[in-house]
Amino acid sequence: MDAAPLACTTYTPPTPVDIRVTLRPLVRGRLDPTMRVDDSGIWRTMLTPMGPATLHLTSAAGSVEARAWGDGAEWAIAGVPELLGDGDDWSGLDVSGNPFLAESRRRNPGLRLLRTRQVFEMLLVAILEQKVTGIEARRGWRTLLTKFGDVPPGPAPEGMRVFPSAERWRRVPSWEWHTAGVGPQRSATVMRAASVASSLERTLSHGRGGPEVAAKLRSIPGIGVWTAAETTQRSHGDPDSPSVGDYHLPAVVGWALIGKPVDDDGMLELLEPYAGHRQRVMRLIEASGFRKPAFGPRMTIQDHRRH
Repeated sequence: MDAAPLACTTYTPPTPVDIRVTLRPLVRGRLDPTMRVDDSGIWRTMLTPMGPATLHLTSAAGSVEARAWGDGAEWAIAGVPELLGDGDDWSGLDVSGNPFLAESRRRNPGLRLLRTRQVFEMLLVAILEQKVTGIEARRGWRTLLTKFGDVPPGPAPEGMRVFPSAERWRRVPSWEWHTAGVGPQRSATVMRAASVASSLERTLSHGRGGPEVAAKLRSIPGIGVWTAAETTQRSHGDPDSPSVGDYHLPAVVGWALIGKPVDDDGMLELLEPYAGHRQRVMRLIEASGFRKPAFGPRMTIQDHRRH
C-alpha cells in the first residue's frame, strides 16, 4: 500500500467477528467494482456523505485493522463497527431445537448481520437483480459502475470504482442501460429511486429496518417486498427481513430445515418460530455451505472455513 491512509482504527469487537462471512452479502462476483477480497484482506469503495472513500479491512488476533482513504475516510472508519455487526444482537435467537441450525451456529460463531448505512446503493443493486439471473445482474452492475463510477482514492485494486451519486445515475442515457442489459422497467425504477435518494438515507434514523422502513421503500413504484428486504438486510442490518418472492430461497430453506422443498408460504411457516430473527436464520443456512439437492435426501453441512 503506497499511499498513507487518511484515517485508521483498530476495532476490537466484544464477540468474535468473521469479516469474510459477515460481509459476504456485499460481494457481487469476483470482479465486483465496489468490493474485492484478496490475500491482503477486504477492499470496499463507497460514496459517503463526505465524498468518496476506499476502505481496507484485515483481521487478526480478535481485532480488525481498518484503513481508509479519500474525503469520506473518516465516515468510513466511523462505520466499521456497524459494518461488522456492532449492535446485531443474537442473544434472543434459540436454534437449539433444530440440529441443522444449531450446528451452523456452532461452526460460524463470527457471523454477524452487517449494516452499511448506504440505502440508495443497496436499493439500486437490488433493483438490478430483479427477475434476472445472478450472472445478468452482476454483469449489468459491473458494466454500469465501470462506465459511470469514479476511480477510488488510495491503493484500491485495479478495476474498482466508487458508486456514482444519485444525480449521476439520473443522467445515465437509455442506451447505456440497454448496453448493460438492464431493461426499461428496471432502469425507470432506478430513476425513481434516485429522485428520492436523500429521503431514503434518512430511514437509517429508524434503526435496523422494520415495517416503517420497508413501507417507505415500497412507496416507490417498482419496489416490492423482495427488493425492500434485500435492501434493508444490507443497508440497515434488518434481522427479520426474509426475501419473500425469491426464485430459489424457499426451496433452499425447505430442504435445509425439513428435507423437502416449499413455496413462499411454506418458507414463512418454517421461519415463524424465529420471528424477529428470520434473516439471521437465513444467514445461518447460507453460511453453512448448504446447497439444495437436485434430488434425494437433505445434504449435510459442509465446513468451508479455512483452517
